[in-house]
Amino acid sequence: MAQSQFDQFLQEATYQDPESDATLEGDAFYGLYTSWCFVTQNSPQTERIFRAAMKERLGSGRNGLRMTGPAAADYLLNSYQAVV
Repeated sequence: MAQSQFDQFLQEATYQDPESDATLEGDAFYGLYTSWCFVTQNSPQTERIFRAAMKERLGSGRNGLRMTGPAAADYLLNSYQAVV
């Protein structure tokens, strides 16, 4: 069975940190996704579709996810350009 774009995103751009009370959500979560799409040359889905897919996969509430990989670096560099 082919892996969906959202499953691939979760596998490549996030990791589970069960010790953390943090949660990857909101603008940062969608921003990481769009950075991942840019880095991997995938076409991003709308924010509404993305959020529905993440809710289906992760449920609601704290998910314990952290950013990782090239998409995380791209997101952080583009989000905080004024600081650099």
